[in-house]
Amino acid sequence: MSTVKRPYQGEQKGPAVTESRLAVALMLADLRAGLLLDGAFERRTQPLDARDRRWVQELVWGMLRTRGRLDAILAERVRGGIAKIDVDLADLLRVGAYQLLNMGSVPPYAAIGQTVQLAKQRHGIGASKLANAVLRRIDRERDTIEPPVPADTLEALAQQHSHPRWVVQRWSERWGLEETRALLDANNAPANIVVRPYGVVREQLEAMLHGSGVETHDVPRVPDSLRLGSGVALTELGAFKQGALYVQDPAATLVVQYANIPEGSVVADLCAAPGSKALELTRRASLVLAADRNMARVDKMMQGFGRLDAEKLQVIVADALHPAITPVDVVLVDVPCTGTGTFRRHPDARWRLQVSDFAVLGALQKKILRAAATVVKPGGLLVYSTCSLELEENDDQIRSFLAEYPEFTLEAPSPGVVADDVLDNGCLRVLPHHHGFDGAFAARMRRAA
Repeated sequence: MSTVKRPYQGEQKGPAVTESRLAVALMLADLRAGLLLDGAFERRTQPLDARDRRWVQELVWGMLRTRGRLDAILAERVRGGIAKIDVDLADLLRVGAYQLLNMGSVPPYAAIGQTVQLAKQRHGIGASKLANAVLRRIDRERDTIEPPVPADTLEALAQQHSHPRWVVQRWSERWGLEETRALLDANNAPANIVVRPYGVVREQLEAMLHGSGVETHDVPRVPDSLRLGSGVALTELGAFKQGALYVQDPAATLVVQYANIPEGSVVADLCAAPGSKALELTRRASLVLAADRNMARVDKMMQGFGRLDAEKLQVIVADALHPAITPVDVVLVDVPCTGTGTFRRHPDARWRLQVSDFAVLGALQKKILRAAATVVKPGGLLVYSTCSLELEENDDQIRSFLAEYPEFTLEAPSPGVVADDVLDNGCLRVLPHHHGFDGAFAARMRRAA
Protein backbone atom coordinates (compact mmCIF):
# COMPACT_ATOMS: atom_id res chain seq x y z
CA MET A 1 0.00 0.00 0.00
CA SER A 2 1.46 3.40 -0.99
CA THR A 3 2.23 5.93 1.70
CA VAL A 4 0.67 8.93 -0.05
CA LYS A 5 -1.56 8.74 -3.09
CA ARG A 6 -1.21 11.14 -6.01
CA PRO A 7 -2.81 14.46 -4.95
CA TYR A 8 -6.34 14.90 -6.24
CA GLN A 9 -6.36 17.45 -9.05
CA GLY A 10 -10.09 18.15 -9.27
CA GLU A 11 -11.88 21.34 -8.34
CA GLN A 12 -10.96 22.45 -4.79
CA LYS A 13 -13.82 23.82 -2.74
CA GLY A 14 -14.05 24.56 0.95
CA PRO A 15 -11.67 26.31 3.33
CA ALA A 16 -8.02 26.66 2.41
CA VAL A 17 -5.83 24.34 4.41
CA THR A 18 -3.82 26.26 7.01
CA GLU A 19 -0.04 26.16 6.89
CA SER A 20 -0.03 24.54 10.34
CA ARG A 21 -2.22 21.63 9.29
CA LEU A 22 -0.31 21.15 6.06
CA ALA A 23 2.87 20.96 8.14
CA VAL A 24 1.23 18.28 10.29
CA ALA A 25 0.33 16.18 7.24
CA LEU A 26 3.86 16.49 5.84
CA MET A 27 5.40 15.62 9.22
CA LEU A 28 3.36 12.43 9.46
CA ALA A 29 4.45 11.46 5.94
CA ASP A 30 8.06 12.06 7.01
CA LEU A 31 7.59 9.76 10.01
CA ARG A 32 6.23 6.99 7.81
CA ALA A 33 9.27 7.44 5.57
CA GLY A 34 11.57 6.82 8.55
CA LEU A 35 12.44 10.34 9.71
CA LEU A 36 12.50 10.89 13.47
CA LEU A 37 9.90 13.14 15.06
CA ASP A 38 12.23 15.98 16.11
CA GLY A 39 13.80 16.09 12.66
CA ALA A 40 10.43 16.07 10.91
CA PHE A 41 9.21 18.87 13.18
CA GLU A 42 12.22 21.07 12.44
CA ARG A 43 11.97 20.33 8.73
CA ARG A 44 8.29 21.16 8.33
CA THR A 45 7.70 24.00 10.82
CA GLN A 46 10.52 26.36 9.85
CA PRO A 47 8.16 28.84 8.08
CA LEU A 48 5.73 28.94 11.02
CA ASP A 49 5.73 31.44 13.86
CA ALA A 50 6.33 30.35 17.45
CA ARG A 51 2.63 30.09 18.30
CA ASP A 52 1.86 27.85 15.31
CA ARG A 53 4.91 25.70 16.02
CA ARG A 54 3.64 25.08 19.54
CA TRP A 55 0.20 24.22 18.16
CA VAL A 56 1.68 21.70 15.69
CA GLN A 57 3.74 20.16 18.46
CA GLU A 58 0.73 19.83 20.75
CA LEU A 59 -1.28 18.14 18.00
CA VAL A 60 1.34 15.71 16.65
CA TRP A 61 2.87 14.69 19.97
CA GLY A 62 -0.60 14.35 21.49
CA MET A 63 -1.92 12.25 18.62
CA LEU A 64 1.06 9.89 18.83
CA ARG A 65 0.61 9.51 22.60
CA THR A 66 -3.04 8.52 22.12
CA ARG A 67 -2.85 6.72 18.77
CA GLY A 68 -3.88 3.33 20.12
CA ARG A 69 -7.08 4.68 21.65
CA LEU A 70 -7.82 6.80 18.57
CA ASP A 71 -7.43 3.75 16.35
CA ALA A 72 -9.92 1.82 18.50
CA ILE A 73 -12.41 4.68 18.16
CA LEU A 74 -11.88 4.97 14.41
CA ALA A 75 -12.09 1.21 13.89
CA GLU A 76 -15.71 1.33 15.04
CA ARG A 77 -16.54 4.06 12.52
CA VAL A 78 -14.58 3.15 9.39
CA ARG A 79 -16.14 0.35 7.40
CA GLY A 80 -13.70 -2.56 7.22
CA GLY A 81 -11.45 -1.01 9.89
CA ILE A 82 -8.74 1.64 9.79
CA ALA A 83 -6.14 -0.89 8.61
CA LYS A 84 -8.02 -1.15 5.30
CA ILE A 85 -7.59 2.48 4.27
CA ASP A 86 -4.54 4.33 2.95
CA VAL A 87 -1.99 4.99 5.69
CA ASP A 88 -1.85 8.71 4.93
CA LEU A 89 -5.63 9.01 5.16
CA ALA A 90 -5.56 7.06 8.42
CA ASP A 91 -3.12 9.61 9.86
CA LEU A 92 -5.37 12.47 8.74
CA LEU A 93 -8.32 10.85 10.51
CA ARG A 94 -6.23 10.44 13.66
CA VAL A 95 -5.27 14.11 13.80
CA GLY A 96 -8.83 15.15 13.03
CA ALA A 97 -10.20 12.94 15.79
CA TYR A 98 -7.53 14.14 18.23
CA GLN A 99 -8.51 17.77 17.64
CA LEU A 100 -12.18 16.94 18.27
CA LEU A 101 -11.59 14.88 21.41
CA ASN A 102 -8.53 16.45 23.02
CA MET A 103 -8.04 20.04 21.83
CA GLY A 104 -10.77 22.22 23.27
CA SER A 105 -9.23 25.31 21.66
CA VAL A 106 -10.07 23.97 18.17
CA PRO A 107 -13.68 24.55 17.05
CA PRO A 108 -15.26 21.33 15.72
CA TYR A 109 -16.05 22.96 12.36
CA ALA A 110 -12.34 23.75 11.90
CA ALA A 111 -11.16 20.28 12.92
CA ILE A 112 -13.62 18.63 10.55
CA GLY A 113 -13.44 21.10 7.66
CA GLN A 114 -9.67 21.26 7.54
CA THR A 115 -9.26 17.48 7.74
CA VAL A 116 -11.85 16.98 5.01
CA GLN A 117 -10.08 19.48 2.78
CA LEU A 118 -6.72 17.81 3.37
CA ALA A 119 -8.25 14.42 2.53
CA LYS A 120 -9.68 15.86 -0.68
CA GLN A 121 -6.39 17.47 -1.74
CA ARG A 122 -4.31 14.39 -1.02
CA HIS A 123 -6.71 11.57 -1.92
CA GLY A 124 -9.76 12.84 -3.77
CA ILE A 125 -13.48 13.31 -3.22
CA GLY A 126 -14.17 9.79 -1.94
CA ALA A 127 -11.62 10.16 0.85
CA SER A 128 -13.04 13.55 1.80
CA LYS A 129 -16.54 12.11 2.09
CA LEU A 130 -15.23 9.33 4.33
CA ALA A 131 -13.37 11.83 6.53
CA ASN A 132 -16.45 14.04 6.76
CA ALA A 133 -18.76 11.17 7.79
CA VAL A 134 -16.36 9.67 10.33
CA LEU A 135 -15.42 12.94 12.01
CA ARG A 136 -18.98 14.26 12.16
CA ARG A 137 -20.04 11.04 13.86
CA ILE A 138 -17.19 11.37 16.37
CA ASP A 139 -18.23 14.96 17.03
CA ARG A 140 -21.84 13.93 17.68
CA GLU A 141 -20.78 11.14 20.03
CA ARG A 142 -17.86 12.88 21.73
CA ASP A 143 -19.52 13.10 25.17
CA THR A 144 -20.14 9.34 25.37
CA ILE A 145 -17.42 8.02 23.08
CA GLU A 146 -15.44 5.13 24.50
CA PRO A 147 -14.00 2.24 22.52
CA PRO A 148 -14.86 -1.34 23.56
CA VAL A 149 -12.44 -2.65 26.20
CA PRO A 150 -10.60 -5.77 24.99
CA ALA A 151 -11.09 -8.88 27.12
CA ASP A 152 -7.34 -9.50 27.19
CA THR A 153 -5.79 -7.53 30.08
CA LEU A 154 -2.60 -6.67 28.23
CA GLU A 155 -4.50 -5.68 25.10
CA ALA A 156 -6.73 -3.45 27.22
CA LEU A 157 -3.69 -1.77 28.80
CA ALA A 158 -2.08 -1.34 25.39
CA GLN A 159 -5.21 0.28 23.98
CA GLN A 160 -5.88 2.50 26.98
CA HIS A 161 -2.31 3.79 27.17
CA SER A 162 -1.48 3.65 23.45
CA HIS A 163 1.55 1.37 23.45
CA PRO A 164 2.20 -1.73 21.33
CA ARG A 165 0.89 -4.82 23.11
CA TRP A 166 4.22 -6.64 22.89
CA VAL A 167 5.92 -3.77 24.75
CA VAL A 168 3.26 -3.86 27.48
CA GLN A 169 3.69 -7.63 27.82
CA ARG A 170 7.46 -7.28 28.02
CA TRP A 171 7.28 -4.72 30.83
CA SER A 172 4.53 -6.51 32.74
CA GLU A 173 6.63 -9.68 32.83
CA ARG A 174 9.48 -7.68 34.35
CA TRP A 175 7.65 -5.32 36.71
CA GLY A 176 4.08 -6.58 37.09
CA LEU A 177 0.85 -4.96 35.94
CA GLU A 178 0.61 -2.11 38.45
CA GLU A 179 4.12 -0.82 37.92
CA THR A 180 3.74 -1.21 34.17
CA ARG A 181 0.55 0.84 34.31
CA ALA A 182 2.44 3.58 36.17
CA LEU A 183 5.19 3.53 33.52
CA LEU A 184 2.63 3.76 30.71
CA ASP A 185 1.01 6.73 32.45
CA ALA A 186 4.39 8.43 32.81
CA ASN A 187 5.11 7.89 29.11
CA ASN A 188 1.93 9.73 28.17
CA ALA A 189 2.63 12.80 30.31
CA PRO A 190 4.15 15.66 28.27
CA ALA A 191 7.86 16.07 28.93
CA ASN A 192 8.89 19.23 30.74
CA ILE A 193 11.47 21.66 29.38
CA VAL A 194 14.41 21.62 31.78
CA VAL A 195 17.41 23.90 31.29
CA ARG A 196 20.91 24.15 32.71
CA PRO A 197 22.81 27.42 33.27
CA TYR A 198 25.91 28.01 31.15
CA GLY A 199 28.42 30.75 31.83
CA VAL A 200 26.17 32.03 34.63
CA VAL A 201 25.11 30.65 37.99
CA ARG A 202 21.63 29.27 38.52
CA GLU A 203 20.43 32.39 40.36
CA GLN A 204 21.48 34.63 37.44
CA LEU A 205 19.68 32.41 34.93
CA GLU A 206 16.58 32.32 37.11
CA ALA A 207 16.56 36.13 37.27
CA MET A 208 16.96 36.39 33.48
CA LEU A 209 14.06 34.00 32.91
CA HIS A 210 11.82 35.74 35.42
CA GLY A 211 12.64 39.02 33.71
CA SER A 212 11.27 37.53 30.49
CA GLY A 213 8.08 36.49 32.28
CA VAL A 214 9.00 32.81 32.41
CA GLU A 215 7.90 30.78 35.42
CA THR A 216 10.59 28.43 36.79
CA HIS A 217 10.55 25.51 39.21
CA ASP A 218 13.16 23.53 41.11
CA VAL A 219 14.13 20.06 39.87
CA PRO A 220 14.48 17.25 42.44
CA ARG A 221 17.91 15.54 42.53
CA VAL A 222 19.43 18.10 40.13
CA PRO A 223 19.57 21.40 42.06
CA ASP A 224 21.16 23.61 39.38
CA SER A 225 18.53 22.77 36.74
CA LEU A 226 15.35 24.77 36.22
CA ARG A 227 12.04 23.45 34.92
CA LEU A 228 10.25 26.02 32.78
CA GLY A 229 6.53 26.72 32.83
CA SER A 230 4.35 25.61 29.94
CA GLY A 231 3.97 27.45 26.66
CA VAL A 232 7.49 28.88 26.56
CA ALA A 233 8.95 29.80 23.15
CA LEU A 234 12.45 28.80 24.20
CA THR A 235 14.39 30.08 21.19
CA GLU A 236 12.79 33.53 21.57
CA LEU A 237 14.15 34.03 25.10
CA GLY A 238 16.99 36.46 25.69
CA ALA A 239 18.73 33.93 27.92
CA PHE A 240 18.71 31.40 25.07
CA LYS A 241 20.00 33.89 22.49
CA GLN A 242 22.73 35.03 24.87
CA GLY A 243 23.95 31.46 25.40
CA ALA A 244 23.12 31.39 29.11
CA LEU A 245 21.34 28.03 29.02
CA TYR A 246 20.98 24.72 27.26
CA VAL A 247 18.21 22.14 27.41
CA GLN A 248 18.94 18.88 29.21
CA ASP A 249 16.59 16.35 30.77
CA PRO A 250 17.60 15.62 34.37
CA ALA A 251 18.29 11.98 33.44
CA ALA A 252 21.09 13.11 31.12
CA THR A 253 22.46 15.44 33.79
CA LEU A 254 22.47 12.56 36.26
CA VAL A 255 24.48 10.40 33.85
CA VAL A 256 27.29 12.98 33.84
CA GLN A 257 27.07 13.61 37.57
CA TYR A 258 27.18 9.84 38.18
CA ALA A 259 30.30 9.63 35.99
CA ASN A 260 31.94 11.98 38.52
CA ILE A 261 34.99 12.57 36.37
CA PRO A 262 38.13 13.93 38.07
CA GLU A 263 38.74 17.68 37.81
CA GLY A 264 40.97 18.53 34.85
CA SER A 265 40.33 15.28 32.97
CA VAL A 266 40.60 14.89 29.22
CA VAL A 267 37.35 13.25 28.14
CA ALA A 268 36.20 11.66 24.89
CA ASP A 269 32.44 11.56 24.33
CA LEU A 270 32.36 9.12 21.42
CA CYS A 271 28.60 9.31 20.64
CA ALA A 272 28.17 12.96 21.55
CA ALA A 273 25.32 14.30 19.38
CA PRO A 274 23.24 16.29 20.16
CA GLY A 275 25.90 17.40 22.63
CA SER A 276 24.34 18.25 25.99
CA LYS A 277 26.34 15.61 27.90
CA ALA A 278 29.56 16.94 26.36
CA LEU A 279 28.60 20.42 27.60
CA GLU A 280 27.87 19.05 31.05
CA LEU A 281 31.25 17.30 31.11
CA THR A 282 33.06 20.62 30.58
CA ARG A 283 32.11 21.67 34.11
CA ARG A 284 34.93 19.46 35.42
CA ALA A 285 37.01 18.47 32.37
CA SER A 286 39.94 20.41 30.95
CA LEU A 287 39.04 19.23 27.43
CA VAL A 288 36.13 17.30 25.96
CA LEU A 289 36.37 15.67 22.54
CA ALA A 290 32.79 15.58 21.25
CA ALA A 291 32.67 13.01 18.46
CA ASP A 292 30.02 11.73 16.09
CA ARG A 293 30.36 9.89 12.78
CA ASN A 294 27.52 11.82 11.09
CA MET A 295 28.61 15.15 9.61
CA ALA A 296 25.12 16.66 9.79
CA ARG A 297 24.92 15.90 13.51
CA VAL A 298 28.42 17.30 14.01
CA ASP A 299 27.41 20.51 12.22
CA LYS A 300 24.37 20.83 14.47
CA MET A 301 26.53 20.30 17.58
CA MET A 302 28.92 23.00 16.40
CA GLN A 303 26.03 25.43 15.89
CA GLY A 304 24.77 24.74 19.41
CA PHE A 305 28.22 25.05 20.96
CA GLY A 306 28.76 28.28 18.99
CA ARG A 307 25.59 29.83 20.45
CA LEU A 308 26.92 29.05 23.91
CA ASP A 309 30.48 30.19 23.13
CA ALA A 310 31.45 26.86 24.65
CA GLU A 311 35.04 26.48 25.75
CA LYS A 312 37.00 23.30 26.47
CA LEU A 313 35.18 21.55 23.63
CA GLN A 314 36.65 20.11 20.46
CA VAL A 315 34.16 18.70 17.95
CA ILE A 316 35.38 15.93 15.66
CA VAL A 317 33.95 13.57 13.06
CA ALA A 318 34.80 10.08 14.24
CA ASP A 319 33.28 6.61 14.28
CA ALA A 320 32.86 5.17 17.79
CA LEU A 321 33.56 1.71 16.35
CA HIS A 322 37.03 2.90 15.31
CA PRO A 323 38.00 5.76 17.65
CA ALA A 324 41.12 7.28 16.11
CA ILE A 325 42.29 9.07 19.25
CA THR A 326 45.08 8.50 21.74
CA PRO A 327 43.99 7.10 25.14
CA VAL A 328 42.38 9.65 27.44
CA ASP A 329 41.41 9.88 31.11
CA VAL A 330 37.69 9.28 30.62
CA VAL A 331 35.64 7.83 27.77
CA LEU A 332 31.85 8.20 27.66
CA VAL A 333 29.81 6.08 25.24
CA ASP A 334 26.14 7.05 25.20
CA VAL A 335 25.37 4.27 22.74
CA PRO A 336 22.56 4.09 20.16
CA CYS A 337 19.66 2.25 21.80
CA THR A 338 15.94 1.55 21.56
CA GLY A 339 15.17 4.68 23.60
CA THR A 340 12.42 3.02 25.63
CA GLY A 341 13.16 5.47 28.45
CA THR A 342 12.21 8.45 26.27
CA PHE A 343 8.75 7.46 25.01
CA ARG A 344 7.19 10.51 26.67
CA ARG A 345 9.57 12.83 24.80
CA HIS A 346 9.64 10.82 21.55
CA PRO A 347 6.17 9.20 21.26
CA ASP A 348 6.91 8.13 17.69
CA ALA A 349 9.55 5.72 19.03
CA ARG A 350 6.99 3.38 20.60
CA TRP A 351 5.35 2.82 17.20
CA ARG A 352 8.66 2.48 15.35
CA LEU A 353 10.23 -0.05 17.72
CA GLN A 354 10.51 -3.67 16.57
CA VAL A 355 11.52 -6.80 18.46
CA SER A 356 14.46 -7.25 16.08
CA ASP A 357 15.90 -3.90 17.20
CA PHE A 358 17.13 -5.44 20.45
CA ALA A 359 19.40 -7.86 18.62
CA VAL A 360 20.61 -5.34 16.04
CA LEU A 361 21.30 -2.56 18.54
CA GLY A 362 22.67 -4.99 21.12
CA ALA A 363 25.34 -6.15 18.68
CA LEU A 364 26.26 -2.54 17.90
CA GLN A 365 26.39 -1.58 21.59
CA LYS A 366 28.72 -4.49 22.29
CA LYS A 367 31.12 -3.42 19.54
CA ILE A 368 31.12 0.24 20.57
CA LEU A 369 31.78 -0.59 24.22
CA ARG A 370 34.75 -2.78 23.36
CA ALA A 371 36.16 -0.23 20.94
CA ALA A 372 35.85 2.49 23.59
CA ALA A 373 37.78 0.38 26.08
CA THR A 374 40.86 0.57 23.85
CA VAL A 375 41.18 4.35 24.28
CA VAL A 376 40.89 4.51 28.08
CA LYS A 377 44.18 5.24 29.85
CA PRO A 378 45.35 2.81 32.54
CA GLY A 379 43.64 3.94 35.73
CA GLY A 380 41.05 5.83 33.69
CA LEU A 381 37.26 5.63 33.54
CA LEU A 382 34.94 4.10 30.97
CA VAL A 383 31.30 5.22 31.29
CA TYR A 384 28.59 3.37 29.36
CA SER A 385 25.11 4.86 29.15
CA THR A 386 21.77 4.45 27.38
CA CYS A 387 18.31 6.01 27.45
CA SER A 388 16.84 2.49 27.45
CA LEU A 389 15.00 0.66 30.23
CA GLU A 390 15.86 -2.79 28.86
CA LEU A 391 18.13 -5.28 30.59
CA GLU A 392 19.62 -6.53 27.30
CA GLU A 393 20.93 -3.05 26.54
CA ASN A 394 22.04 -2.25 30.08
CA ASP A 395 22.87 -4.82 32.78
CA ASP A 396 23.51 -7.65 30.35
CA GLN A 397 25.95 -5.57 28.29
CA ILE A 398 27.93 -4.59 31.39
CA ARG A 399 27.98 -8.12 32.79
CA SER A 400 29.26 -9.50 29.48
CA PHE A 401 31.90 -6.77 29.11
CA LEU A 402 33.30 -7.15 32.63
CA ALA A 403 33.55 -10.90 32.20
CA GLU A 404 35.54 -10.42 28.99
CA TYR A 405 37.70 -7.52 30.20
CA PRO A 406 38.88 -8.29 33.74
CA GLU A 407 41.10 -5.18 33.80
CA PHE A 408 37.89 -3.15 34.20
CA THR A 409 35.83 -3.13 37.39
CA LEU A 410 32.47 -1.54 38.15
CA GLU A 411 33.04 1.42 40.48
CA ALA A 412 30.17 3.37 42.01
CA PRO A 413 30.76 7.11 42.52
CA SER A 414 31.52 8.44 45.97
CA PRO A 415 28.56 8.68 48.38
CA GLY A 416 26.45 11.78 47.85
CA VAL A 417 27.46 12.39 44.23
CA VAL A 418 23.96 11.36 43.10
CA ALA A 419 20.86 10.53 45.11
CA ASP A 420 20.75 7.01 46.53
CA ASP A 421 17.41 6.30 44.87
CA VAL A 422 18.91 6.44 41.38
CA LEU A 423 21.67 3.95 42.22
CA ASP A 424 21.22 0.21 41.69
CA ASN A 425 24.13 -2.10 42.55
CA GLY A 426 26.66 0.55 41.62
CA CYS A 427 24.93 1.54 38.36
CA LEU A 428 22.73 4.53 37.61
CA ARG A 429 19.11 3.62 36.89
CA VAL A 430 16.53 6.34 36.29
CA LEU A 431 12.93 5.26 35.68
CA PRO A 432 10.23 7.64 34.37
CA HIS A 433 7.52 6.32 36.71
CA HIS A 434 9.78 6.47 39.78
CA HIS A 435 11.71 9.68 39.24
CA GLY A 436 9.64 11.79 36.83
CA PHE A 437 12.47 12.10 34.28
CA ASP A 438 13.42 10.29 31.09
CA GLY A 439 14.71 6.77 31.63
CA ALA A 440 18.48 6.31 31.75
CA PHE A 441 21.14 3.76 32.67
CA ALA A 442 24.87 4.19 33.21
CA ALA A 443 27.76 2.07 34.42
CA ARG A 444 31.05 3.56 35.58
CA MET A 445 34.05 1.26 35.09
CA ARG A 446 37.62 1.80 36.23
CA ARG A 447 40.55 0.43 34.22
CA ALA A 448 43.32 -1.07 36.32
CA ALA A 449 46.41 1.09 36.65
